[in-house]
Amino acid sequence: MPKGVVDKRDAILRAAGKVFAERGYHATGISDIARELGAGHGTFYRYFKNKEDIARSVVSRALGRVTDALSDEDPGSSETLGQYREQVRRIGHKLFDLVVAEPELCRILFYDAIAIDRAEPRAAGQAMEAAAAYTAAFIRNGQDRGFLRRDVDAHVVGLAVNGVIVTGAVRLLHVQDPGAMREPWIHTVETLMFDGLGSS
Repeated sequence: MPKGVVDKRDAILRAAGKVFAERGYHATGISDIARELGAGHGTFYRYFKNKEDIARSVVSRALGRVTDALSDEDPGSSETLGQYREQVRRIGHKLFDLVVAEPELCRILFYDAIAIDRAEPRAAGQAMEAAAAYTAAFIRNGQDRGFLRRDVDAHVVGLAVNGVIVTGAVRLLHVQDPGAMREPWIHTVETLMFDGLGSS
């Protein structure tokens, strides 16, 4: 795809993401996105079929940003307990930084993704399963190396840990000083994993 086309699509998606986050998916019209972008309606229809097509692309872009943030964190790479705990903290900081840096992206994921995908809800479910599988692989590495208890299901634990992370991230969107939540949030996830799930 030519760079000019990629740049234009990205500009539309950034504008759409901002408006969806502010107004909500259902309350947003193409005219609202056009106003934010400073372009005519015709611009959108050269790149997207309709509002739903734009919205799904916004969600895909948001999910891609999360994936990119963790792309260098191999869930099976830690070999020592020190490395493992440090990786937990590092992942926490990366996710925290993403929520703080791009709150509009996170509002789309946490509030509008399911509404956007209502006509074909598989994408939201697949994203949740992919996140659970990633975390389960991380938990399984800890179990295999004796850092975490082996008598719990890694997949279920992955869902539970992700639930804590998502709840903390949603909370970040509604506080005046998100920086004050950084250490308590990351420390709580780490404590739950090692004191609540620890092997001894």
